[in-house]
Amino acid sequence: MPPDPSAAADDVWAGLRGLLLARGPRSAARPVVVGVDGRSGSGKTDLAEALAVRVEAAGHSCAQVHLDDLYPGWSGLAAALPPLCADVITPLSRGEEGAFTSWDWVADRPGPRVQVPLADAVVVEGVGTLVSACTHLLDLRVWLEAPTDVRRDRALRRDGDVFAGHWDEWAAQEETLFPAAHQPAADVVVDTVTGRTRWVTLAP
Repeated sequence: MPPDPSAAADDVWAGLRGLLLARGPRSAARPVVVGVDGRSGSGKTDLAEALAVRVEAAGHSCAQVHLDDLYPGWSGLAAALPPLCADVITPLSRGEEGAFTSWDWVADRPGPRVQVPLADAVVVEGVGTLVSACTHLLDLRVWLEAPTDVRRDRALRRDGDVFAGHWDEWAAQEETLFPAAHQPAADVVVDTVTGRTRWVTLAP
């Protein structure tokens, strides 16, 4: 079954809300940048969208960046991380809009440029977000966990035969980024099967 992000999103939103409220006038033009990471099928997109709903319901603006739009094909997991830093996270950290060259998965070539506005919060989600060279510029780092069989079932239900033929290739790239038993540094860890959250820092 797909994850139900409601309970976990409420917990993560509590921490994010504190960061939004703590922004002073001097940092008002700089968005609070949230990174959501986890292996494929862990529930990143669902959680990112649930967070955006909560941010906007509280009267703040929110933009989302999905690394699926940056990966240059099925073998391009690591290749997306430098442009993520250079074109998205670093400009946002300076209070500047971001912009990246998207990937056209159908044509298998670069797509149009995509603007990333200076919203109150920007949620960046995708495999590798927390191990990029600019992870220290993120204001809130969220790591999602789920067993391999659960993640694979979710991913194949979502993408069907398209992903089935690339699962092993993609999983091998994930293993390079996240060696066995290695978890990137995060402020909060979410089990997307049980919905439990564990705050490491920034506890609300």
